[in-house]
Amino acid sequence: MREVADAMHLTTSTVSQQLAVLAREAGATLVEPDGRRVRLTPAGRRLAEHAVTILAAVDAARLDLDPDAVPSGDVRVAGFATAVRRSLLPAAAVLARDHPRVRLLIHEHEPSEAFALLAADAVDLALTYDYNLAPAAFDATLETTALWSVPWGLAVPAGAPGTRFADFAAADWIVNSRNTADEEVVRTVASLEGVEARVAHRADSLELVEDLIVAGLGVGLLPAGRPPAPGVRLLPLPGAPVSLRSYAVVRRGRAAWPPLALVLRLLRSVPAVAGDRPSP
Repeated sequence: MREVADAMHLTTSTVSQQLAVLAREAGATLVEPDGRRVRLTPAGRRLAEHAVTILAAVDAARLDLDPDAVPSGDVRVAGFATAVRRSLLPAAAVLARDHPRVRLLIHEHEPSEAFALLAADAVDLALTYDYNLAPAAFDATLETTALWSVPWGLAVPAGAPGTRFADFAAADWIVNSRNTADEEVVRTVASLEGVEARVAHRADSLELVEDLIVAGLGVGLLPAGRPPAPGVRLLPLPGAPVSLRSYAVVRRGRAAWPPLALVLRLLRSVPAVAGDRPSP
């Protein structure tokens, strides 16, 4: 109860009173003691599930009051660096030219961080990704739009002998320091080849991953849709193709807000580049 009060900037007694009112209106007991804490009863969990739909309907109703409004306002975006460069910056250029009343506020974040900000209503739009071998599970409170996908390959030092994944089975691996998805892919691909990937280094920047590879410190996954840095060679991964898939994610009921709807439309219209293919 105290944690809820802190999160909502209320007093504990106010939270208790509001829960009591809600229980009377619902005609059911919503919480029960759990040691020194409380937990939701089955009825409380059911009401919480209904709340997702109710709150989405409320948001949609607010937007419906002025559906033809000229897009205006700040759109807060949390996204991973590649999507910001690949999708958001072209959209920003169009907004600056044609829709100066819409302003993007851009924050660079990995998917788990972006989802947390979206859940806290700290951003309006999250640009996230997953891999076909490590698919993300999207919450029912979210609306997801697939944008594009890019094949990934095995990045190795340009002068290293070998042309197959198996030739680098004993190498150290470099994985993302702020997201576990590519590590899951690495371990999955390695296990299918009968080897165990030895993760030694973690880095967030693709450029830093390339620097580590050039220095001979390991191998890693890199997108095939961009030229590798000098000193880096990209090899195909064995088995099924590995693709990074990008998404635009908003809270359910918010996508019709005119500025956000405009940004989503621009993101969907960004032309493909070499190595891209539509997300499934």
